[in-house]
Amino acid sequence: MTVQTQVKTYNNYINGEWTPASTGEVEKSMNPANKYDIVGYIQKSGIEDLDKAVTAAKKAQVLWRKLSGPARGEYLYKIANALERRLDEIAETMTREMGKTYPEAKGETARGIAILHYYAGEGMRKIGDVIPSSDSEALMFTTRVPIGVVGVITPWNFPVAIPIWKMAPALVYGNTLVLKPAQETAVTAAKIIECMDEAGLPAGVVNMVTGSGSVIGQGIIDHPDVNGITFTGSNQVGKMVGQGALARGAKYQLEMGGKNPVLVLKDADLDLAVDATISGGLRSTGQKCTATSRVFVQSEIYDAFKEKLLAKVKQIKIGDGMHPDTWMGPCASESQLNTVLSYIQKGIEEGATLLCGGGKPEGKEFEGGFFVEPTVFENVSPSMTIAQEEIFGPVLALIKVDTIEEALKLANDVQFGLSASIFTKDIGNMLSFINEIEAGLVRINAESAGVELQAPFGGMKQSSSHSREQGQAAIEFFTSIKTVFVKA
Repeated sequence: MTVQTQVKTYNNYINGEWTPASTGEVEKSMNPANKYDIVGYIQKSGIEDLDKAVTAAKKAQVLWRKLSGPARGEYLYKIANALERRLDEIAETMTREMGKTYPEAKGETARGIAILHYYAGEGMRKIGDVIPSSDSEALMFTTRVPIGVVGVITPWNFPVAIPIWKMAPALVYGNTLVLKPAQETAVTAAKIIECMDEAGLPAGVVNMVTGSGSVIGQGIIDHPDVNGITFTGSNQVGKMVGQGALARGAKYQLEMGGKNPVLVLKDADLDLAVDATISGGLRSTGQKCTATSRVFVQSEIYDAFKEKLLAKVKQIKIGDGMHPDTWMGPCASESQLNTVLSYIQKGIEEGATLLCGGGKPEGKEFEGGFFVEPTVFENVSPSMTIAQEEIFGPVLALIKVDTIEEALKLANDVQFGLSASIFTKDIGNMLSFINEIEAGLVRINAESAGVELQAPFGGMKQSSSHSREQGQAAIEFFTSIKTVFVKA
């Protein structure tokens, strides 16, 4: 047991200043691998704090939008440099606060740096087109203008990458913002904001207010001076964001859940498929919106695939993400652990066969943490809860199919449509999958969880608001088109 003293308290960041919440309340952020290890104390803010942050962002937007795109891009380069200088520190904070392994945390932080570089370059790209006018003596063109103050609401599973892939384009396209990070990873978020402060951003351009979703999140939804909201999180909360924003005419962007399938056909490279299923489904303890959840395996190879999969899953090393031999860390919180365990119990109660895992690992090293074993079910019918609802944990459901047509039908038979992958050598099967799978991200002979920063990202059906993040697609949300007609 680790008992700490003099743990740092992290304040809100409003109008270029680090200020405590008006409520005078703080709460602890703990290490999910060891609940006695307090990573830091964070503010439990009230609506007054949010109002100050939005007011600062609105005032700062007047001058920020007047800067040229390249000038705003230069700030992003400076933020990237600050983040790079502190990469190891921020990655360690992420591991301690969220639980993912240190190598994964370093990779995510490096990805945040790359995202900043990418959008810094976006400041020099075109923002409009010249369009022929019916009047031969007139000039007609389009330009893009920022939407204004953006509320950024982010989850705990990617505490560096997701905030940055929202904030970087928002900033380079001329918006100012208020970040509300998940409380579970607010210390990590504060360190990102510290990098922005080090880069010398003008006061009020970026603000951060920590607090409960019911107060700060809802406050962003309802605030008349927040012009747009970009959200990643659960479907339940996402629908509240969308409904609230729509009611007052604000722009909104939602990235929500997934129930991502993998199809393994009889001609697949089994070793590749097994490794990708494990990596896509169990890395980060399955806490990715693109994580593999359902595995449809053609009957001819089902037994061979299952044998190889179980052999490797049983070898997975669980533990503290800071230990070099750990492959899978804990769930991010006690509530998330309980959610995962409740879904596993539902799977058992509904008649699925538990092949491995299913509980908390035993041993003294696990006593203070929120650990769960990697879990594999078979004999899963498509109507079972574990085949329909997002678990957000290290749980795989194996489903035997006879044909690709059957696999596609069952894979599409859920409310989600975020990512999907297939393993096959047959070009016809690949094309059928590409054309028929209902998912925004389609991967061939690769795990379902791969996302590249330069490509559009988003889902179909209940997985998103049908908008896209990342790459050049980000400009569509963070700007509005203005058409200009000029006649001398």
